[in-house]
Amino acid sequence: MFMRATHLDRRPRRGERRPAPIDLRASERLRAQRTPAPEDQALYRCQCGYVFKAEVTTSVGCPHCGTDQAW
Repeated sequence: MFMRATHLDRRPRRGERRPAPIDLRASERLRAQRTPAPEDQALYRCQCGYVFKAEVTTSVGCPHCGTDQAW
């Protein structure tokens, strides 16, 4: 069985141009613009049992009891 050549398989005729290839980097940049920036927050669990989200730092205070949560 023969497969038919598509327009992408043939060489361009004289004076004819092939479509420009898709720039993947451009599509990645577009996707990055649509995606929100990651938040630098972590989930912490205090000794008192309280679980909370806070900014990522070397030492975070529990908003419930005030104990420092050092990692």
